[in-house]
Amino acid sequence: MSYIQRINTCNNARLKGYVPFIISGLQVGWLKPHFIEQLAEWSNIFHHDEKSVQLNDNIKGFNERSEMVDKLIHVLVQKQIIKAYLNEPYPVTVGDRSEAIMTLDRSAVSYFGIRSFGQHLNGYVLKSNDIHLWIAHRAKDRYIAPGKLDNMVAGGLPWYTTLKENLIKECAEEAGMNKALVSQAQATGTVSYIAESVNGIKPDTLYCYDIELPEDFVPVCTDGEVESFELIPVNEVMETVRNSEDFKPNCNLVIIDFLIRHGLLDPDQAGYAELARKLHQ
Repeated sequence: MSYIQRINTCNNARLKGYVPFIISGLQVGWLKPHFIEQLAEWSNIFHHDEKSVQLNDNIKGFNERSEMVDKLIHVLVQKQIIKAYLNEPYPVTVGDRSEAIMTLDRSAVSYFGIRSFGQHLNGYVLKSNDIHLWIAHRAKDRYIAPGKLDNMVAGGLPWYTTLKENLIKECAEEAGMNKALVSQAQATGTVSYIAESVNGIKPDTLYCYDIELPEDFVPVCTDGEVESFELIPVNEVMETVRNSEDFKPNCNLVIIDFLIRHGLLDPDQAGYAELARKLHQ
C-alpha cells in the first residue's frame, strides 16, 4: 500500500467511450452512451451526433439554460433514471466557479460529467509541538461512505453561496464551531481529481483549509452526518492513510496535501514529485 495508491483510487477515470458534452462551444463534461439514450427524446434541449452532445444553441443565457435543464432533471428523477433531486445547484464551468455558464442539480453532476466543488477543513492541535488531527467517524446511515473516517469538516459547495459563507455553515453543522473560530481557518489551496462512478465521470475540486485549534476544543456534530470525533497523532493518521482504506477516498488526498505542506513527507522519498503532481488533475 502507498500514498500514491490512495490518489490513484480517486483518479480512476477512463474517458474512452465517453462523449463530450458541449455548451456554447465549450466542453463542460462527459456522458455515457447509455445516458445519452435517455436524453434522445429531448431534441428541443440537446443535439447529438457521433462526436458530441450539445445543448441547443437556441437555449441562451445562464438562467434559461439552468431552468430548461432543471426541468429535465425533475423528469429523469420521476422516471428513476436519476435517483433523487437534491435541490443543490452546482456551477457548470470550465474554469472557476465565478465563470459558470449555468447550474445543474448536484444529483445530476456525475451523469453529465460536470466538475463539482467542495470544501474540506483539517482541524489540528499541537501537543508538545506534535501535530494531532481531529478525525471524524461518519455516521453508519450515510448514503456515501457510511462509517468511514473523514476530515473534521467536509461538504459540497453549491452555487448560491460564497466559500466563506459555506465554510461557516458546514463548520457549524458538522463540528459545532462558531463564526469567530471559523474565521481563523486558513485557505491553503485546492486538490482535484477525476473519478469514475457507476453514473459517469466525476471531476472534483476541493478547496482545502487548515485551522490550529486549542487543546480544550472538542468538535460536536449537529446535523447527524458524523457519529463521533477522535483526536489522533498525525503519525497514526499517516499509517492509516498509507495502509488501509478506512478513510472516505477523497479525504486521503486532503490529508496527503496537508502532510506535504507541513513538511511531514520527505521530498527525497521516491515518488514525492509524482505525489504532489497527482493531487491536481
